[in-house]
This record gives sequence, C-alpha cells and structure tokens, in this order.
Amino acid sequence: MLKYSAMVAAVLMVGGIAMAAELQSGLPKGEFVPAFTVSDITGPSKGKDLCYRCQYGNRPVVSIFAREMTPEVAQLAKAIDGQIEKNKDARMAGFLVLLSDSPDKAKPVLEETAAKSMIKNVPLTTYENAKGPGAYKISDKADVTVMMWLDSEVTVSKGFEKGKLDKAAIDQLVADTKTILD
Repeated sequence: MLKYSAMVAAVLMVGGIAMAAELQSGLPKGEFVPAFTVSDITGPSKGKDLCYRCQYGNRPVVSIFAREMTPEVAQLAKAIDGQIEKNKDARMAGFLVLLSDSPDKAKPVLEETAAKSMIKNVPLTTYENAKGPGAYKISDKADVTVMMWLDSEVTVSKGFEKGKLDKAAIDQLVADTKTILD
C-alpha cells in the first residue's frame, strides 16, 4: 500500500509540474482574432502603422509577441520565416510584435535582427504598450506568446516565461504550423 501511495504521489507531482510548465497566454483555441495596429519596422510597409491581422485576412498566420528581442526570439522568427518561404503556395504569413513602452528604442534592434538573421517573410513590428493588445489576453508572465490562426480563428496559442523558449520549443512551434496549413 505504501508503494502504491508513493507511486500515485509521484504521478500527481509529475503531472502538476507538467501542468505548471504550461503558461496560458494569448487567445484560446477556437477564438476569433480581433484587429490591432502595429508599427512596421522591417516589413513591406516599413515606417507605417497598419493592422497585419487585417491585411492577412483569412490566410494561415503565425504571430509572435515578445517583450524583448532575444537570440531565441530571433531564432523563432527565422524558423517561421523559413516555413513561410516553404508554404508560399498556401499563402502562409506571419509577423513579430515587440511589445514595448518605448517602441522607438526598439527600432534599431529590430532592423539589426532582421538583417543579421536574414528574416525576409516575417515583418518585425512594434506595439506601443508592453502589455500588448488588451483583447489578445497576453499574460504578464509571458515573455513570448505565439498564436497561429486560420480563417481568423486561433488554432495554437502558447506562452513562454522568460528563458523557456528553447530549441525544442521552437521546433515544436514550427511543427505546430501544420494546424494552419492542413
């Protein structure tokens, strides 16, 4: 009986750790994606304010919300950039939003990142508010939030605390793009 109790406790503890590792950030799966405006820093509308969500319409879209441009965020943007290149026929699109209370300071960092990482298909943009668009339900605990949608409906929504976006997470996010391509 003691062994059984210890085994149950271990399973519950592991399950609790796994559940604690998942951070709810962003719109839940199945929810409609509302409009919001960003400042385009590196994309085709460089220097303009626009709504990429609106511009992309019902296309398959990956949106990355980040509080800082880390090497891991740049790696994620580059990986999604590659997916978009491979899936041009499906009209796949994406954009990165740097959430900042001082977006003007972010501009040179985003320009350097795009050039250094050769990011061509993912516009790097800023949003003037570190909390992000209110309707998007981005957690204060999330350093990075990734949402994917098709036909304006969320299929993937994942949040990552600071330091939790690693190669395995990036690889999984790239694999998750199948949810908007099938």
